[in-house]
Amino acid sequence: MVLPMLTMDTSIPMLLPSTSIPRPLSHPHLEWTPKRYLSDPQPPPMDDARVLEQEMAAARQLQDGKAVKKTRPRRTVDFNAGMGRWNILRKHRPNSTYVPSMRPAPPFVIDLLPPIAYPANSSTSLCTKFIHTSTNKIRCPVNVVTWTPEGRRVLTGSTSGEFTLWNGLTFNFETILQAHDSAVRAFQFTHSGSFLASADQNGIIKYFQPNMNNLTAWAGHREAIRGLSFSPDDRRFATASDDSTIRIWSFEESREESVLTGHGWDVKCVEWHPSKGLLVSGSKDNQIKFWDPRTGAVLSTLHQHKNTIQGLAWSPNGNLVASASRDQTVRVFDIRAMKEFRILRGHKKEVCSVTWHPVHPILVSGGSEGAVLHWDLGGPEPTNMQSVTQPRATLSQAHDSNIWSMAFHPMGHLFVTASNDHTTRFWSRERPGDATSVFSGGGEKPPEIIDMSGQDDEDDAMVPGFSYGGTNKWWGKDEDAVVGLGDNGYTQRAPFSGDDPMGSDDFIPGFGTSDNLGGGAGPSGVAPKQSGPLPGQEEMWTADSRGESRGEDWGNRRGGWTGRGRGYNPNGARRGRY
Repeated sequence: MVLPMLTMDTSIPMLLPSTSIPRPLSHPHLEWTPKRYLSDPQPPPMDDARVLEQEMAAARQLQDGKAVKKTRPRRTVDFNAGMGRWNILRKHRPNSTYVPSMRPAPPFVIDLLPPIAYPANSSTSLCTKFIHTSTNKIRCPVNVVTWTPEGRRVLTGSTSGEFTLWNGLTFNFETILQAHDSAVRAFQFTHSGSFLASADQNGIIKYFQPNMNNLTAWAGHREAIRGLSFSPDDRRFATASDDSTIRIWSFEESREESVLTGHGWDVKCVEWHPSKGLLVSGSKDNQIKFWDPRTGAVLSTLHQHKNTIQGLAWSPNGNLVASASRDQTVRVFDIRAMKEFRILRGHKKEVCSVTWHPVHPILVSGGSEGAVLHWDLGGPEPTNMQSVTQPRATLSQAHDSNIWSMAFHPMGHLFVTASNDHTTRFWSRERPGDATSVFSGGGEKPPEIIDMSGQDDEDDAMVPGFSYGGTNKWWGKDEDAVVGLGDNGYTQRAPFSGDDPMGSDDFIPGFGTSDNLGGGAGPSGVAPKQSGPLPGQEEMWTADSRGESRGEDWGNRRGGWTGRGRGYNPNGARRGRY
């Protein structure tokens, strides 16, 4: 019912009850007005002793000839994904499906729950917000990365044979260990989290405890081991090698149980089904094979790819398997019907790695052009299987070179990538109300200038991959050829603002300063300017170039670990990672 106007100056009829219309106060002199605390709250004054301590530290740095490093507060990251709030909500919510709706405003960041709280909302699992870049002082390509079972740390394995532990909350350096004498190619924790098995370029397999104590080592293959995967009960594990075989080992006895032969070329990856006695492997012969680990028989062979299969990943429920290939496609197969489920085209160059989100049907792939693509497979199946499926989110400049390995945090709110550009990068979910992002996906945001404050305290530069010339859309392994060669040769990187082309620090993406490069790199110890992607891993870090150029003792700085010297070898064979 339309009520008559009540002391309003407008002629628009009012559709509200009369009690909701504000009226002037009948006694204005009784209106309360605040008399105290009229100004905004101010931060507490800094302690004089602390100010004096900071000034003395700056003076000592100047005496040592070092530039005074600015103190910057760390950016806000949802470290624990709101697990405490989620546990409280589960006890007090009115029904089993109740979840408070998110609102696009910064104050509602505290209401953002872990991905498991939003089973029907995959947008809460798109880890596209850049957090941090972690880089070792001695820089070399990072081949494999994984989260420790409890999710507190990140373990990386590099071409130098080192394990590096990074803190999973502050993303800074914790410790380093010379684990292998050659490049680490694969490792995996047991499902129980009690042990770590790793394999290297020389075919050596090693066991480690979670405290990085080495238990045993033996030669498992004649050539490099490219893949390693544990059975669901942790009693056995499988290894894939360049000698064209897959071997199944008894974990407790370190004994070979069977050898699976059937691939016609190097086997690049092998993955054990998360709950069944089933193996899947991918090879340089372009084939994906399914194996019965009990009999060693080939159950099925898929021929859809046109080039080397470089990565495989089972979905958490074990119904789907995703494959990444050098033919620039990612393919998803449904093993229940043994049919091709999706064809994902979006990478401009070969696809190097692939992984699944632990909660939502999101697949993430990394390419040799440095792009990270998020694919949402929860939607309806396209009617035309040959149609191009658009990625849900794209990070076109996540890295400067091949992305060899990726891993989600066990809760699914953080994401880590390892690349041939010598860096390990951390990503998190976008925040509601963030002015630089679009939480629902599909937007673009400008590149970010961040502080590389990883293990190297002297680094203070722009992150490679977030160059001024490109934007980040929200939302190769070399065999015999050179990766990244276009129609007109390599593409020259435009110099960053502040680059000095005539100076002694000739910028190479992923290198920073030239302090850690060995001889043979020019009169000032600087490698020549690189056009396009970085050289292959084994050109940069060949076996005969280790141990000559670094003579410093790491025992004084890294708790007693004795490092191995490494140098830059400009004349090494251009073989890439493979």
